[in-house]
Amino acid sequence: MDRQEAADILRRLHRAQGLFYSGQGAGELRALLSDQIGWHVPGRNAIAGRYQGIDQVMAYFARRRDLAHNSLRLFPGELLIGEGETVASLTDATASLEGRERRWSTVGLYRFNRGQVEACWLLPLDAAAFDRIWTFRKPETNETT
Repeated sequence: MDRQEAADILRRLHRAQGLFYSGQGAGELRALLSDQIGWHVPGRNAIAGRYQGIDQVMAYFARRRDLAHNSLRLFPGELLIGEGETVASLTDATASLEGRERRWSTVGLYRFNRGQVEACWLLPLDAAAFDRIWTFRKPETNETT
């Protein structure tokens, strides 16, 4: 895959994610993903897991969007092209989580197939901070017994 083609796919993916995360439709995002897509998020937090297939991956995206109350924003950076259909993208992100503006950086390792994203492995640059950002406290209750 050449650099321009990879950059174009990721530009469209990040744009579609941005629209989806801001509360707009899922059609453009869904069209960029293979039906058999696998998405892998490491850690011990509210979004960590292995998501397989278009429905699970879209549910993961919706969970991220909902936890961030439509505030999640992606800022793509450097791009590395590997052998075949493999690409790495450094991406910074921000979101308002539990009333605080949070920032983090990840490397997304992507595998493409026929112009669609077939797999992604998300690698936070600071795994402990990423876990803290995406781990939520349980709300205190005022129950009396």
